[in-house]
Amino acid sequence: MNWLAISPLLVVGAVVVVLLLVDVQWSPGPRLWALAAAAGAIGGTVASAFQWARHGGGEGSLAWDGMLAVDGFSAFAGMLIFPIAGLALMGGWPLVRSLRRRGAEFVALVLIAAAGAHLMAASADLVMLFIALEVFSLSLYVLAGFTRGRARSGEAALKYFLLGALASAIFLYGVALLFAATGTTSIGGIARYLNSTLLLRPGILLAGMALTLVGLGFKVSAVPFHSWAPDVYQGAPGGITAFLVASAKVGGFAALARVMTVALGSRLDDWAPALAAMAAASIVIGTLFALAQTDLKRMLAYSGVAHAGFILTALVGGAGIPDMWFYLATYTVQVVGAFTVVALVSGMGPDEAPLTDYAGLAGRSPGLAAGLGLMMLAMGGIPLTAGFVGKVAVFRAAIDGDHLWLVILAVVAAVAGLFAYLRVIVLMYMQPASGPSAGESLPVPLAARLSLGAVAAVTVAAGVAPWPLLEWLGDALPL
Repeated sequence: MNWLAISPLLVVGAVVVVLLLVDVQWSPGPRLWALAAAAGAIGGTVASAFQWARHGGGEGSLAWDGMLAVDGFSAFAGMLIFPIAGLALMGGWPLVRSLRRRGAEFVALVLIAAAGAHLMAASADLVMLFIALEVFSLSLYVLAGFTRGRARSGEAALKYFLLGALASAIFLYGVALLFAATGTTSIGGIARYLNSTLLLRPGILLAGMALTLVGLGFKVSAVPFHSWAPDVYQGAPGGITAFLVASAKVGGFAALARVMTVALGSRLDDWAPALAAMAAASIVIGTLFALAQTDLKRMLAYSGVAHAGFILTALVGGAGIPDMWFYLATYTVQVVGAFTVVALVSGMGPDEAPLTDYAGLAGRSPGLAAGLGLMMLAMGGIPLTAGFVGKVAVFRAAIDGDHLWLVILAVVAAVAGLFAYLRVIVLMYMQPASGPSAGESLPVPLAARLSLGAVAAVTVAAGVAPWPLLEWLGDALPL
């Protein structure tokens, strides 16, 4: 048995079990929850780093009867998702404290969801991928409605659950059709079959490919499967929205990249046009709707749809996985930073976040304004931020894949989308604050300050000197 393959899951699972048992027996309170959150996030990251040290840059291996892959791809996913979970919990810690007895359950669900996202990246079989997807998704459905006394939160969770269940059913039907066409659910087995067999009537294979793409397209909120995102992001508790967004992107894109480039890599000519169309539609529609929003949560949701299109752009050529990882890693960090500020300004609950609330924020809380301003600049793709380098990287991958038209469209949309991000900065720095609390500074907990400091440092460092990370990610490839 290859225990290294499941070491992050074992560590996180042990932390969750101990946390819940101790909390039921003694109810020690937030200090234990914080200790467990740190142990889970750090433990999962260290275990993934051991996987990277063994397999990063070298040949990976299959484990547990071929159900899991231990390679640089899965190891980097772990080194991304577990720190993201830790940073998101630090930013939303006031929400955890306000939950009283249910705080331990909240932390446990976040750690289980992070483990599920990592399992999605490590799955080497479509059946295992479906199990991982459900472990991950069910945790997110509950987290979206965790403040159960609030109608908006319950509505968001119900909508997320119903549409998510439909997407899972479609994905499972796609898996069944792929099995019918190739005789296996192993990702490597499908690749070997397609490389050695000439399909004269590939209809079942193409249908399975399309349904699989639909199921995973929902998870990453790509157009036309994005309608749930704005309502869920706005209705979910503000203290957990950052994790909802970031973890869904990491798990969804990792699964999508492995299935498309490994299992179906030989059918690139069949799925690349569909992926390019999804990328173009996501970029255009996400940008246009983001420009029209007057609520910051909804604006970030539609912005996330556009960024999903940019990330898809890296995959249309079939060889842009390192570029996808760079964009994904830096974007999820920016999302955590932006939603942390939104939660501190607009509230940790399922509250609205009208843009007018951010007028004059620089005068009330200069640190929060600077942090949110930096995240807006990075998401807009301003030079010397990680967002600029990420866009250049995915554009290069698309050009290498002969999709110049997509790059031209994406550049035009990116320039137009700058208005949405700059509008927030103008409000914070050039508009006077209004309302009864106009002159009051906002309290910022130490954990949130540390989280914001970390994401700001990563955003600037990856923008000024991105080459070490880009070179390193060349080893984060799937088996």
